[in-house]
Amino acid sequence: MITCLAIDDEPLALKKLVSYINKVPYLQLVAQCQSAREAQQALQQQPVDAMFIDINMPDLNGLDFVKSLDRPPLIVFTTAYTEYALEGYKVAAVDYLLKPYGFDEFENAAAKVKRYCDLQEQAATTTISQLDDDDAIYVKSDYKIVRVETSSIRYVEAMSEYLRIFSDDHTKPIMVLLSMKKMEEHLPSSRFMRIHRSYIINLKKIREVNKNHVSLDDDVSLPIGDIYKDAFFNYLNTKFLSK
Repeated sequence: MITCLAIDDEPLALKKLVSYINKVPYLQLVAQCQSAREAQQALQQQPVDAMFIDINMPDLNGLDFVKSLDRPPLIVFTTAYTEYALEGYKVAAVDYLLKPYGFDEFENAAAKVKRYCDLQEQAATTTISQLDDDDAIYVKSDYKIVRVETSSIRYVEAMSEYLRIFSDDHTKPIMVLLSMKKMEEHLPSSRFMRIHRSYIINLKKIREVNKNHVSLDDDVSLPIGDIYKDAFFNYLNTKFLSK
């Protein structure tokens, strides 16, 4: 079952949303909320897999609420205003329902949520594996299993629940449904280091370090996060040559 919240400040709209959720057999409604503040309290009591949330709400709108969450669940926005569509996708929403929407449209959005949940479940067990010799990892991307030579990886970037792996052997970044922590565990620590909450770099690809940024050999400049700074500069000190 996919646990979810229904959030809308309009009572009639919330009632319809709840009725639609209850019609979908794989959705389980955990709570219905009339504001983002209520939703915050509900999430503190029980995390959920998905949220169906109105954007235009008083006090704290749906977009700002989602942006405030460290690890947001899967999001489907509902709104009567088309101008919010682009903003909705900028925060990695699964879908966007324009009011007034019918059950068919809702069911399609729910099916997208289910597909994402299925991918996450598969990723938890089969997304990544590592060879004994640390030469390569295997990742699941676009329904395929892709071999990535660790020596070819320049850096890894976190984007919401996805990672982008930038590799010399691939013209485009490889998108993987995976956490940074899991990726760190599978990359050899002698060659890779996390320098920011959003970046892991290949230490062999460093070209120069300038204040709080690392430049890689492809002229990409990445920030060094405060909580990772000591470990990174300690590493540099072990390699630093002086008189």
